[in-house]
Amino acid sequence: MNDRFVDSALHQKDGNLDLKLRPTVFADFIGQEAVKERLGITLAAARERGEALEHLLFFGPPGLGKTTLAHIVAAEMGAGIKITSGPAVERPGDLAGLLTNLKDGDILFIDEIHRLSHVVEEYLYSAMEDFVIDIMIDQGPSARSVRLNLARFTLVGATTRYGLLSAPLRSRMGLVNRLDYYPPEELHRIVTRSAGLLGIDIDPEGSLEIARRARGTPRIANSLLKRVRDYAQVRADNRITRETAHEALGMLGIDEEGLDEMDKRILRIIVEHFDGGPVGIDTIAVAIGEEGDTIAEVYEPFLIQKGFLKRTRTGRMTTERACRHLGWEPGPGTQGELFPGKG
Repeated sequence: MNDRFVDSALHQKDGNLDLKLRPTVFADFIGQEAVKERLGITLAAARERGEALEHLLFFGPPGLGKTTLAHIVAAEMGAGIKITSGPAVERPGDLAGLLTNLKDGDILFIDEIHRLSHVVEEYLYSAMEDFVIDIMIDQGPSARSVRLNLARFTLVGATTRYGLLSAPLRSRMGLVNRLDYYPPEELHRIVTRSAGLLGIDIDPEGSLEIARRARGTPRIANSLLKRVRDYAQVRADNRITRETAHEALGMLGIDEEGLDEMDKRILRIIVEHFDGGPVGIDTIAVAIGEEGDTIAEVYEPFLIQKGFLKRTRTGRMTTERACRHLGWEPGPGTQGELFPGKG
């Protein structure tokens, strides 16, 4: 068996596990109570009227359940769902192909919708409002416009960068929902549920230890659970306790606050190279060899939420809490010096 086939098989197996853990009804979806309540009312009203659901938008950091909620909405409405992403819809013809294959009540889910091109987005407006799309045929003197009638579909968009959505697109969304990070208590319930589905022997303290280090994100919690399961299988008789979870997560470089090696590297760079800040995100990106967008979308929100980093008009600065957590002696403002033998 060649390596390429093995890699493909492992990827498929991991993907099947993710699908197994994904809730399919609101009753199994833990957390985001305010969002679920609003959606429940909107869905119930649309079903009573026999109408297609109005267009929806989910925004928030990655891994909080935007795609899962889109699937649940489709299931609750008894509708089909087609899935794509903003970068994948490159031309108006791509959009037309998706829209003309939808039936009444179907859902078109566009992930990272803020990355749609301006040209494609312009075509989307008439589809959302009037359920028609005008496509240009040919070029030059023989060019002509063809109007296509569409089924009354529902657009569900998801984005991690709400501020990058254009105002016209935002205004056409009937219900906008922000997903927030999860508290450890809710992640504890998610880890416990996932462990049950995967047949993992885990005690409550072990589940809570994983939840505390999961960065407030269900996707990360489930990923850590699978890594801790591997550790427990090899070194702890297939049972996850608090001690087992602590040892496994420590081996992965994830500390008690959920910071991984990249988080610590970002904080170290700001303190050691730039005296605690302020420093621009692009400068940090060059210093650590990572994309600025990745830092801003993946790492920075968690560091700010935990009180380790603050964003100012002149750049990013570490906080006194960050210095003390990583073993630095806070100096004037947010500057700090490394304790001997620590950090």
